[in-house]
Amino acid sequence: MSNQIVTQAELIQQLSATFGKTKVNKLAVILKERKFALRDLIDTTFNTNKTIAFRAAWLLENVFLDDPGFYLTDLDYLLTRFKDVIYPSCQRHYAKIMMHLTSPKAPVQIKEQIQLSGMEAVIEQCFDWMINPKVLIAVKVHTAETLFNLRDRYPWIAEELANQLQFLMKNGSAAIQVRGRKLLAKL
Repeated sequence: MSNQIVTQAELIQQLSATFGKTKVNKLAVILKERKFALRDLIDTTFNTNKTIAFRAAWLLENVFLDDPGFYLTDLDYLLTRFKDVIYPSCQRHYAKIMMHLTSPKAPVQIKEQIQLSGMEAVIEQCFDWMINPKVLIAVKVHTAETLFNLRDRYPWIAEELANQLQFLMKNGSAAIQVRGRKLLAKL
């Protein structure tokens, strides 16, 4: 694996080869060392090849969550692209990223940037994913947590989230049952 990745085309070449957790970790280190543009990685998650898009989203999750402050200048770009994610495998990674970015445990500089950013499109997308029966349960769980994290900033979220969780829990999987009960207890 070359550590000379400097272009999006070189990244796509790496993402086209056999891929696993070890490679994700190595690529994450290389991208940070080479100061690879996070915007280019985000754009790669929208590649027309679903496998490339998925691998890029997996890499994005690892790169961004490893050191979110390092990529603070690209946070707004990430937020604006959130609503454009359509591949189910990519939705999972974006939802997980958003859950961590809105978490009370997020780094201070991330919390400050999130507070200054318009989150309405992210909130709308999270609710859309929760409502859509075709969206994977892991995505719903992560988006529920994201919405829960934003409830103090947008008080109307609490009631809508409670209603949606109760609906999902009626016939939902064990994962949504557990997370739903946890979040409803805190609401």
